[in-house]
Amino acid sequence: MIATAADAPETAGSRALTAGETAGAGPVLFFDHECGLCQAIVRILRGWDAAGRLRFAPLQGAAAQAWLRQRGLPTEEFDTLMFVDDWAERAQAPVRERTAGVIAALRTLGRGSARAAADLLALVPGPLRDAGYRGVARVRKRMFGTGRPDAWRGPEWAGRILE
Repeated sequence: MIATAADAPETAGSRALTAGETAGAGPVLFFDHECGLCQAIVRILRGWDAAGRLRFAPLQGAAAQAWLRQRGLPTEEFDTLMFVDDWAERAQAPVRERTAGVIAALRTLGRGSARAAADLLALVPGPLRDAGYRGVARVRKRMFGTGRPDAWRGPEWAGRILE
């Protein structure tokens, strides 16, 4: 089950954003909310993003589902992450999936560890990167579990999760 804005406490510090509240909010990373590995990666990225540039959205959430339908993409297959460069331009934004999405998200964070990780990953040819990604995607829930439904509660997530 996905924690929605209605499930969250009334404090603004832990409330999820709606699609309308994030117009012009910049880059958004869509991820499988029911994947422990995916949740861990989102927590790491949020930790590296001191400037708060990147927003996150569960693929199972209303905003992601609407975007997927609008783009003619599958709405029930969550074995990939997707990156949107600018949520305000989401209708025209290129679809960056799998490792291309990871690299784009890491580069959004700027310098330091995130940029170094993006640059190293970009050295590997795309088809080889994505083959590795698909291999991990097949076993991720067995190895890392299904994550926590309440993973996004707390003031550190204020304004960062798009439902």
